[in-house]
Amino acid sequence: MRFIVYGVGAIGGTLAAKLGASGAEVAGIARGAQLEALRRDGLLLRTPSGETRHRFPVVAHPGELALRPDDIVLLAVKSQDTVAALEALGEAGVREQAIVCAQNGVSNEREALRRFANVYAMLVVMPATFIRAGEVAAFGAPHAGLFDIGRYPSGTDATVTGIVDALNAAGFAAFAQQQPMQSKYGKLLMNLGNVVDAAAGDTEQNNDLLKRARAEGEAVLRAAGIAFSDMGPDNERRRRLMQVRKVEGAERVGSSSAQSLARGAGSIETDYLNGEIVLLGRLHGVPTPVNEGLCRLGRLLLAQRRPAGSLSLAEIESIIAA
Repeated sequence: MRFIVYGVGAIGGTLAAKLGASGAEVAGIARGAQLEALRRDGLLLRTPSGETRHRFPVVAHPGELALRPDDIVLLAVKSQDTVAALEALGEAGVREQAIVCAQNGVSNEREALRRFANVYAMLVVMPATFIRAGEVAAFGAPHAGLFDIGRYPSGTDATVTGIVDALNAAGFAAFAQQQPMQSKYGKLLMNLGNVVDAAAGDTEQNNDLLKRARAEGEAVLRAAGIAFSDMGPDNERRRRLMQVRKVEGAERVGSSSAQSLARGAGSIETDYLNGEIVLLGRLHGVPTPVNEGLCRLGRLLLAQRRPAGSLSLAEIESIIAA
């Protein structure tokens, strides 16, 4: 079993580094400055217990790898980059290999299943930050991350067992789940505040707005008959297995959306997070004005090239009310 980590950013980098350090065979797919840094110096991983440097093969396109039938592709790109990544995998000759969607949102698995037969859903709860090219930080302890894994749309098999065993051996807390999307829909509700965190920073003054966005989300999921689990910070399993700790020499930027703005990535996940609630609301006749407004906010942040944390709560409320 070889793990091909597609997208060696904060999440993918931590997965690749720790899996490789545990003895698993790993290869990465990256681009731009990150690709150059990984080829030149390897990956520097900062954690609460110190820093380590990791080297593994890394390529720009999956076609550069000699694919094997037992390869496990850990898809760790942002949702807006999923289709391009899946098309590249198809061009490279991926057919029956496992595609594991280690991503926020709930649309990636469906896109993957259009193209490939063996698709797996993976809940990712892992506080990690891309610091600079070739360097990431993972803030979770005693385990770096918490994962639920199962076939999509449901079920488990020997591949799930193998992935879970490898992740646990690497220092993560991973669990096989018959209904993995239930956890992922719970995480989706948590991620509805990502664009607010990106626009205004992670402060308590945002709490009322976040509660309104989540209330819409819960109403929509119930109307759609979609089960979800509470994956918030007060979740007992999460509190016991993974808490945020200080990492020397690294500052935690915030949500994945805040990191996208801070890096000037040119795209943001909002249409696949809040936009999922808007889509389901329209399908099932549930109004979603807050999440619609937050989608507009995400597009405005990109169109005006706003830096992370540059809007006030009052400005955000005016965009929602527009």
